[in-house]
Amino acid sequence: MIDDPFVAHRSLLFTVAYEMLGSAADAEDVLQEAWLRWADVDGARVRDARAYLIRIVTRQALNRLRTLARRREEYVGEWLPEPLLTSPDVADDVELAESVSIAMLTVLETLGPTERAVFVLREVFEIPYGEIGEAIGKPAATVRQIGRRAREHVSARRPRVRVSRSEQQAVVERFLTALRTGQLQELIEIMAPDVVVVADGGGLARAVRVPIHGAERVAKLFEAANRIRGPFEATTVWLNGAPAGRIEIDGELTAVSFVVEDGRISRIYAMRNPRKLVRLSEPAELTR
Repeated sequence: MIDDPFVAHRSLLFTVAYEMLGSAADAEDVLQEAWLRWADVDGARVRDARAYLIRIVTRQALNRLRTLARRREEYVGEWLPEPLLTSPDVADDVELAESVSIAMLTVLETLGPTERAVFVLREVFEIPYGEIGEAIGKPAATVRQIGRRAREHVSARRPRVRVSRSEQQAVVERFLTALRTGQLQELIEIMAPDVVVVADGGGLARAVRVPIHGAERVAKLFEAANRIRGPFEATTVWLNGAPAGRIEIDGELTAVSFVVEDGRISRIYAMRNPRKLVRLSEPAELTR
């Protein structure tokens, strides 16, 4: 039996912080700060330890978001979330898997810190408006208004079509096979005509600094990389609750997440910044 509520709820608290920050490294820092504050609390006087801990983590994550804003403005090229290796079981909770997907975390980056906190706590973790208000220092009525604006913002930008786990896996595996074997026409056929590739090298790894649009352009980009740097080693892995790709070329690792719509890949997120690829050896524990 686990007596310490912080330890008992650690995976939940990590998930909250990660969804608010899009970075596992920053989420771990937030948990460390939250732990130090929890250690000074008389637990016997806390009525609801789970709610209390979520409040601590939310406040620390908001502080971290605000300090990260300038760093992300100065980031070299496109900024993408830090991918996490996950077990297939995460996909069993459809809402959780969607909320931690690279596509959703990228959309959440377009929200302000307070809107993001409200959206995550309400829509993902179903925290009552009053409790969210206590966490962010605003009345429940204001939180409700913020939540409505955040939902509308996210709804206008999120992928609109959900696909089954088996369909996602089949499309991803077909794409990775075509990539591995250098089948240019197959790559073009498995991608939507208006597919978009977003890559994140952070100035530390070679990556296109602006999104690439169109199936033919994307396929030729992969073909050129294959020709110049050698063949791809591509395997299917589970990242952020969905089938994804682990690609190595010339010794460099890329984690690739996909959005699949109508049987084709409509969006590709290629994470190449080596500082964001350090957590791909052991599955992260995500829960809500």
